[in-house]
Amino acid sequence: MEYAQIRKINLNTHIEKKNGLSYLSWAWAVDQLLMLDSDASWEYGEPRRFGKTLMVFCTVTAFGKRRTAQLPVMDFYNRAISNPDAYQVNTAMQRCLAKAISLHGIGLYIYAGEDLPEEDREAKLEKETKAALETVVKVKPSSTKITPTAGAMDTFTKEEQELLHVIAENLTHLTETHQLTEATHILGSLTNEEKVAVWSLMGSKVRRLIKN
Repeated sequence: MEYAQIRKINLNTHIEKKNGLSYLSWAWAVDQLLMLDSDASWEYGEPRRFGKTLMVFCTVTAFGKRRTAQLPVMDFYNRAISNPDAYQVNTAMQRCLAKAISLHGIGLYIYAGEDLPEEDREAKLEKETKAALETVVKVKPSSTKITPTAGAMDTFTKEEQELLHVIAENLTHLTETHQLTEATHILGSLTNEEKVAVWSLMGSKVRRLIKN
């Protein structure tokens, strides 16, 4: 099967979204690959260190060609992680496999926005957070104590939950980059129900920093 044919395969119904970027499930990518070429195979190269960060490599042999992709071990904001653990490396290897498969044409179009400059990604995240606030947030300052509660997200619709996840991720980013004033401002603009839901989505370290 030729590349020109493979690249036209529409995989939109199997695309996963995160922080405005699109991804193809590695399991689905492998399934598509083996349906098109049952003799396809893949192998991982030796990871390479760049300071405290790590780059993984994957080579996929299919349709008579070998193509290699590389990918940093990244966090939820697509930023390289310092001293990644085994779980994070494994996740990066799976994502790198999907990317290497795409080099043969399967879902390559999904990665079209991957090379956005970092400042563009930050601006995009900020825009999404603002939109989320405008959609689900009713400005209602409150000093009510926030306590993580099991099932706090259950009262919200699927769309509202997705927006609350965006807000939680942005709060985490702001906190980790020492922009606590902005993080506190955003949190303070939420309703009590929204605060509890967002609070339940953030790690204990982020909660502690915001509290202090």
